[in-house]
Amino acid sequence: MTLVAFDFDGTLADSEMMDRLAARHGVGDEVADITERAMRGELSYAESLRERASLVTGLASEDAADVYDGVRLRDGAGDLLRKLADDGVRVVVLTGGFGRGVEAALDAADVTVDRVVSNRLPEADGELTGDVDGPLIEGTKDDALVDVCKDYGVDVGESIAVGDGANDAPMLAEAGLGVGFQPKPGVEEHCDTVVESMSELEALLRERSVLE
Repeated sequence: MTLVAFDFDGTLADSEMMDRLAARHGVGDEVADITERAMRGELSYAESLRERASLVTGLASEDAADVYDGVRLRDGAGDLLRKLADDGVRVVVLTGGFGRGVEAALDAADVTVDRVVSNRLPEADGELTGDVDGPLIEGTKDDALVDVCKDYGVDVGESIAVGDGANDAPMLAEAGLGVGFQPKPGVEEHCDTVVESMSELEALLRERSVLE
């Protein structure tokens, strides 16, 4: 049995949930600056996520829900997830993003995955608190990959990881096959191979006999 672990923001989806929340709250430029600092290695992922979350403090819950509900999979992703499921491949989503948006995108595409490991932005009194919690803040995706492989009885050496960002690098290095999906600068060195589209990824998975 094979397990494929996907990042979400920038991989299965072509946008970042935090960017969309920030734009709704009028702090898009500030959040983008923090993201750039993290990409330059000036902040850890956990630090950057907490700083970005703090900037959306006070965003109305109904506005946040509207953003989550508008998240969609990129072209071709739904079809690929469906084919993997049909062929009996275990599929998990490991994301530092937010589960509500992931589930909304999967529901809109009428597809399911075996598990979503994600973070969340807590709410109180009808608005975002500015906090963030979940297993993938301090926790890293390589550990999460090992955990889900153990749960499903899959040798991590037989797993495939697909991601684009710096926080994906640990799982890309840990997996039997690390696939960079339009990888950000500095990520490609952690990948075994790189693809630029879902159709290229599907072709790779067929070549590797993951898909029939």
